[in-house]
Amino acid sequence: YLTDVSCFNTVRNMSGFTGIYNGCRVSVMGSGMGMPSMGIYSYELYKFYNVKNIIRIGSAGALSKDLNIKDIVLASSAYSDSNFRYALTKSKSKKISSSNSLNQTIINTSKELGINITKGTIYTSEIFDVYESISHLLDKVPKNINLLASEMEAFGIFTVANFLNKEATCLVSISDSPYKRSEDLSPKERQTALDNMIILALESIIKR
Repeated sequence: YLTDVSCFNTVRNMSGFTGIYNGCRVSVMGSGMGMPSMGIYSYELYKFYNVKNIIRIGSAGALSKDLNIKDIVLASSAYSDSNFRYALTKSKSKKISSSNSLNQTIINTSKELGINITKGTIYTSEIFDVYESISHLLDKVPKNINLLASEMEAFGIFTVANFLNKEATCLVSISDSPYKRSEDLSPKERQTALDNMIILALESIIKR
């Protein structure tokens, strides 16, 4: 996706690259898995490298019957039973919003590109879950919160961004669903079949 690419980080094998996308400099970096790892990298990027906007992209498991495999979800907020937010900010709130400004940029860009997205709340889990393994946690979520999908990082990066007055949001592609098990993506497809999400994130970030 990028030209004139240079590697800016190899510490801890967490590769980071900067290159040109449609005439704009864009940096792409791994975050590891889970909120602690995401928290470290996002905090350092925001705090020490003056990064202002981060769009996390990744895969997620569907919690809604209405989502199909490869559907793209824009997380307007994340809900979690984790203590991550309390540990950093002393807030006991289990739900945190992403950047309205970034979200609007993504929504506008998705319309320009003709890429369908579903906007809503996602669940951030501390384990790599199948639906049944976290059903006891999902049962605790207030009934007025409609969870679309489950992943492992969004609640963490939204917390860090809010703490530092920065911007963050999250785009995920549905890779598996308890309602459509026969259609689940293979490990290879999770890395190679999510072009629309990647293009949407790149086209959006260069507008910031």
